[in-house]
Amino acid sequence: MKRLLLPFLFCCLNICTSVAANKINWKALADNPDFLHRAIKEITDVMVHDVYSPPVASRTYAYISVAAYEAARHVNGNYLSLAGQLQQLPVFEEPDAQKQYSFSLAAVNAILLVGKTMVISEETIEDFRKKIMGEFTATGMPRQVFDNSIDYGKKIAEQVLTWAAKDNYKQTRSLPKYTVTDDIETWKPTAPSYMKAVEPYWNKVRPFALDSATQFKPLPCTPFSTDTGSRFYKEALEVQLTGIHLTEEQTQIANFWDCNPFKMNINGHVMYASKKISPGGHWINITRLVCRKAHADIARAAEAYAWLSVALADAFISCWDEKYRSRVIRPETYIDRYISQGWMPLLQTPPFPEYTSGHSVVSTAASVVLTRLFGEKFEYTDSTETEFDIPVRHFTSFSQASAEAAISRLYGGIHYMAAIRNGMLEGEAIGKFVSAKLKTRKAAVSGKE
Repeated sequence: MKRLLLPFLFCCLNICTSVAANKINWKALADNPDFLHRAIKEITDVMVHDVYSPPVASRTYAYISVAAYEAARHVNGNYLSLAGQLQQLPVFEEPDAQKQYSFSLAAVNAILLVGKTMVISEETIEDFRKKIMGEFTATGMPRQVFDNSIDYGKKIAEQVLTWAAKDNYKQTRSLPKYTVTDDIETWKPTAPSYMKAVEPYWNKVRPFALDSATQFKPLPCTPFSTDTGSRFYKEALEVQLTGIHLTEEQTQIANFWDCNPFKMNINGHVMYASKKISPGGHWINITRLVCRKAHADIARAAEAYAWLSVALADAFISCWDEKYRSRVIRPETYIDRYISQGWMPLLQTPPFPEYTSGHSVVSTAASVVLTRLFGEKFEYTDSTETEFDIPVRHFTSFSQASAEAAISRLYGGIHYMAAIRNGMLEGEAIGKFVSAKLKTRKAAVSGKE
């Protein structure tokens, strides 16, 4: 009897071991954070193609990232919901304790379902969604787990979209166009395309973590003057002289951080546009690079995207609130009129008022948040711009990168130093506020994990 029983026991042991191994294998494959990174990169690529302004892009990043986090956080019981922490964000439906899920799959599905509603090229995202769903299936994930996960991701997406529908964005689409006035001191459209003002009512969009668009109102702009002894004239002269004497390194820095989603180019009688990533998109990409270097799992990566995108979105709301309050004239217009006729900056002047510097605000806010999550001395190589034929740059910290992004606007000839300095202060305040307000761990967040 013992001789018959032993082979049977060995056979059962091998089957159980095989089943356990298969279970581990599909779960390990499905929980690869690259699925999450690729989904967010797909949204970025579509927004570059569809040409979304930096503020609008930041709104999209915030909603897809919150959706991703609220699904992915269930991978680890140490992560807390953002419900009640962000403006008007309701409590999310919890997963059924009796069912098994791949929260990686749920997060990716939530990202793509939310993102698809916020872009023009919906079919492109849907095609990508079908493709990546097939990759999840190829992990060997049981069909019931797949269906549960798809369904849960859809529920998260629906709740996020209901929340997004109440942020006043749609109402701003029907407001009157911005009126350019004849006075000499306020912003005017610039060559070559003289584009209309971008998002003049962005301060009416509901903030995410901030209490209001004016919560971190920056210091007042420099008073306008055409007097050659005035501070405003001297600030404009500084922009011109910097542009005249640019070093090769300064030129590279300006081009690296240009992040102009829609640059108009003129070649003879032909005008054509070139598209690039937005400032927010650049920092989203940095987050992907950093997460990979830090070997962040899907929950930690989703947390990083959520923190960053909330800071970016609120930074744009705060910055745009000031831009259309002060309506400061751009260096290109001022220098051409009062210092040197025909002067042109290295970079193409963006189509909105000058003060404060958007890149200075959002980059500083981003660096504060990423420093909080990953530490002060996090070295990385930024390859974000290589797809636009711009070489990589290496940074020893996020603050070094944000400071370079800020000063790049002086090198590019599109901002005065007051807008850069005060923009950095504005961004720092927003980044610190967001970092202090968001509680996503039961244990303290640390860059030394």
